Amino acid sequence: MSPAVVPPLGARIRQARLERGTSLRALAREVGVSPSLVSQIETGKSQPSVSTLYAITTALGISVESLFDVREHAVASPPGPSPGTVPHALAALAADPGRRIGPVVGADGRERLELDSGVVWERLGRVPGAETDFLLVTYRPGGSSSGSGALMRHPGTEYGHLTSGELVLTLGFEEYTLRPGDSVCFESTTPHRYRNDGGVPAVGVWFVSGDVQ
Repeated sequence: MSPAVVPPLGARIRQARLERGTSLRALAREVGVSPSLVSQIETGKSQPSVSTLYAITTALGISVESLFDVREHAVASPPGPSPGTVPHALAALAADPGRRIGPVVGADGRERLELDSGVVWERLGRVPGAETDFLLVTYRPGGSSSGSGALMRHPGTEYGHLTSGELVLTLGFEEYTLRPGDSVCFESTTPHRYRNDGGVPAVGVWFVSGDVQ
């Protein structure tokens, strides 16, 4: 079985926006991006950066964790990538929104989100009701959490442990180079940004607790 690919990210963002009664232009203003970018994200023509994704979920009052979940009663997806790319097994598991992922998740069974700017998130597990994103994060060479270079901030407390490669963390007015074995922890409301200036992927395990619900 190949890694589980989560259904179109944009379709679930659009669903959350419509449920909130927010227009596309209003969401774009709140996030600080153009309406055309929000439209491209919703239709699957573009993927958000990490910073834009957090800004969108904060504006919509949803958790990043919820973007991994598939509901059988979801609003029909707008034009974009075919929903047929979603493994049938994943869709069946997701029929229960309170489902547990685990207690053991095989390397070939992780749900995966490809973000802009060379960043990949893979969900390592989930306990229903827990306000925690448990992720294997990969920053490809040249990858960054913000394509524009801007610092991001979002609700929660962030814990990270780098297992391979190097990652530069800008945290407030300080800059740190993370190497294999290094760990970080900070309040995610502190402006921050990650980038990979090296020639090999930077990989680590990240927890973000207390996310927007």
